[in-house]
Amino acid sequence: MSGLRLFQRKGAKGRPRINRVPSPALALGIPWASVMLASIAPGWFLIASAPVLPPFGLLMLISWRQLRPGVLPIWAGLPLGMVDDLYSGQPMGSAILLWSVACIVLDAVEERLPWRNFATEWLVASGLISAYILLSLAIANIAGGSTHILVVVPQIVVSVLLFPLIGRIVAALDRTRLTPIVEIG
Repeated sequence: MSGLRLFQRKGAKGRPRINRVPSPALALGIPWASVMLASIAPGWFLIASAPVLPPFGLLMLISWRQLRPGVLPIWAGLPLGMVDDLYSGQPMGSAILLWSVACIVLDAVEERLPWRNFATEWLVASGLISAYILLSLAIANIAGGSTHILVVVPQIVVSVLLFPLIGRIVAALDRTRLTPIVEIG
């Protein structure tokens, strides 16, 4: 009887849910667009002389790579890092390099760890976020800046504490991405 009910269920607007697949444009485009928009977003909210807001683009990239490792390929750090470099004010190439390294590290962790849980993913993300912010500061200082390391400590703390919320946002975007809307046949 329960198998019969499965086939009788109706989706939105009374249509059956059988023979329906997600939109390919949404399935492929939402991860890329969400990371690019998250890279651009900090400039919309606040312009400050010291880094206050977390690197939302990197947080989204890490969340997508941890939630769905196959959605964004390992080379996604290059084009997405370029978008972040264009809008963040960092020296050109810093996010390209650091995001590519982050993708490689996430891929290596994915292959080496036979199990995953929330604490492990948060610990890996915290290490990557902290390393990214500190190395970005070092690259900016090499390029001519003179910022003390203590200036970025609040940004690191806020970024690490905000990561689970970004993970929840990515999970919601993933559910939207996989919502069946196209009928087959």
